[in-house]
Amino acid sequence: MNAAPARSLAARLALCLLAAALSACAGSGGKGGGDTAELKTASDQTPAEKRAAIRLQLAIGYFQDGKLEVALDEVKQAIAVNPAFADAYGVRALIYSQMGEHALAEENYQRALKLAPRNPELSNNYGSFLCQHGRGAQGIVYLEAALKNPTYQSPVKALLNAGSCSLKMKQLDAAERYLLDALRYEPDHPATNANLARVYYERRDYQRAGFFISRVRTAAKLESLSADDLWLAVRIDRKLGDKASEASMGTLLRRHHPGSPEYAAFQRGAFDE
Repeated sequence: MNAAPARSLAARLALCLLAAALSACAGSGGKGGGDTAELKTASDQTPAEKRAAIRLQLAIGYFQDGKLEVALDEVKQAIAVNPAFADAYGVRALIYSQMGEHALAEENYQRALKLAPRNPELSNNYGSFLCQHGRGAQGIVYLEAALKNPTYQSPVKALLNAGSCSLKMKQLDAAERYLLDALRYEPDHPATNANLARVYYERRDYQRAGFFISRVRTAAKLESLSADDLWLAVRIDRKLGDKASEASMGTLLRRHHPGSPEYAAFQRGAFDE
């Protein structure tokens, strides 16, 4: 029910890279005259913070190349230079999560948010992490915090995460609301349309489910669709009586995901499980 892990990971990394480059959340301190504290911006960076930001960008590059231990070491060096670098802890959380070290990932998310509690990117990433690990109600709290932040420049990601999380918890009304809001930002986003198709399939509103799965097929390369999306398309086509499309989607499922649980369900005809 969630967006494909690779797409989600790439999106989170891009957001962290942007945050690191701007250093908007490099620390929790303010700057300004008198009693007025101003939010920190890129021009306020110290030389040490600039060095830490460069280290973090290197870490993200290594992470994207799958060199997790090297990426982890670069993050360690960024933190050594600037122990209050919230984004560094956020990226380290992503690395630990990819390694399967979920307790360490959570510890780093919490540390990052303690340093930068108003950082919407960190709130979104931690909320998504919680949802992925069966703590959806907690995750929604952080996703909502990101959405309520007026400085958040990527609300569609938190809306999609909140929609996916609500869908996983079988809260279909909430999922529909989040996903329709996300659709207003990016009407052709495949994951948003796929999740809306799931919402309506769960409601047995197969006409609407068919409408949104057709948008997925139009917007995305068919060979790039996940096994979950293809299996959903097969089941919707079956409900709508579209035998040709059902067969086509089944062929793609067999060709691209032959070892998947979805293809195993297709083989045994478990369309209504």
